[in-house]
Amino acid sequence: MVEKVIENNKVSIVGEIVSDFRYSHEVFGEGFYLVDIKVDRLSELTDTIPLMVSERLVDVNENSIGQLVEVSGQFRSYNKHEGEKNRLVLSIFVREWEEVDDNPDSGRTNQIFMDGYVCKNPIYRKTPLGREIADLLIAVNRPYGKSDYIPCIAWGRNARYASSFEIGSRIQIWGRVQSREYIKRINEEESERHVAYEVSVSKLEYVE
Repeated sequence: MVEKVIENNKVSIVGEIVSDFRYSHEVFGEGFYLVDIKVDRLSELTDTIPLMVSERLVDVNENSIGQLVEVSGQFRSYNKHEGEKNRLVLSIFVREWEEVDDNPDSGRTNQIFMDGYVCKNPIYRKTPLGREIADLLIAVNRPYGKSDYIPCIAWGRNARYASSFEIGSRIQIWGRVQSREYIKRINEEESERHVAYEVSVSKLEYVE
């Protein structure tokens, strides 16, 4: 059962460590830390993605900035309470970690597969230049009755297809994890820069 559930959320990623390890939380005496890696896209752009890693898997006291690593695991979420609001926090939960010397072709450095359920009505829209976009929120089951809620973005034909999905539809998604900066306006004079994490969809299928 557990192995089957884990198969529904698989990430493989190669990138360069660009931050120190930051303490996150502890479970049964095991400490977990966040660290950021920079991942190349097929274009000249890069994504900076947070990893959640156990102190039993890697030496979190070592300065690893600049090290190239290959990791695999799951894309996970949790709700962080901030005042009266909840914020969805996403990171890659690392199960395997390996230091590597060479970066493979960019197309293979960032891959994700998810099998989950649509939990909000898709939002379909067009850019001013006419490009089609659909935003999805997918619930991916975890062992012991938990779920991860993963934002996804689809383009073009995938966006049109995704716009027809109903809440509760089971779908499979292939793509990559990406970071995206945006400006959140607080009032007329103040604004904040935020970073969102999501899955950029390259392929999706409806599961009967």
